[in-house]
Amino acid sequence: MKVIITEDYEEMSRKAFEIMVETVKNKPDAVLGLATGTTPLGLYGKMKEDFKANGTSYKNIKTVNLDEYVGLDGSDKNSYASFMRENLFNGLDVDLKNTYIENGSAPDAEKECERYNEVLSGLQQDIQLLGLGSNGHIAFNEPFTLFGTEVHVVKLAESTIRDNARLFDNIEDVPVKAYTMGPKNIMRAKKILVLASGANKADAVYGAVKGEITESLPASILQLHPDCILIADKEAAARL
Repeated sequence: MKVIITEDYEEMSRKAFEIMVETVKNKPDAVLGLATGTTPLGLYGKMKEDFKANGTSYKNIKTVNLDEYVGLDGSDKNSYASFMRENLFNGLDVDLKNTYIENGSAPDAEKECERYNEVLSGLQQDIQLLGLGSNGHIAFNEPFTLFGTEVHVVKLAESTIRDNARLFDNIEDVPVKAYTMGPKNIMRAKKILVLASGANKADAVYGAVKGEITESLPASILQLHPDCILIADKEAAARL
């Protein structure tokens, strides 16, 4: 695993942008694995700025998202489908028909997991973006998720619900279950880019980079990937 330590969130976002845009320019029909939450917002802002200023095109790009809340329709303002449109897609020339995410309102969760696994089997990620949870989760794979797991429904840990509550009006509004890519889906990516910012991520960063490879800290599996880059600001990297 390659580790890049930056001075602050802004520099972390800029370094991530440089890696992401290089992927797009080198392969205009690349498959981008994308993430939600507040961590990638700086990166997404720079992608939109670059498109506006330099015209870097995403018209042939395909995207696959890590996760979606169970019970939220894609038109719901709190859904991750809506998040991606608002914070990235609407500022690029990406074709929304080429953007893929789990259907949070699917009537049959098991069939939806099968459907999304099928989608992912035909769309290997050229790069997969990840945030890092304070408990070491990647996507919504909470501690003790089996490393061989594919797309599944997970009951969110209390720490994850608290982390995500900042995006909702009230913590009571945060769904308690979500669809997520499993570690096996994530590890299929050709390149993985992990972003971590803030002192509350320091233990998780240490475990992901230097800790034992264990299902009790899902991000530790990334040590086994042949091309994984972790970019952390100095607060998140404080224990390294």
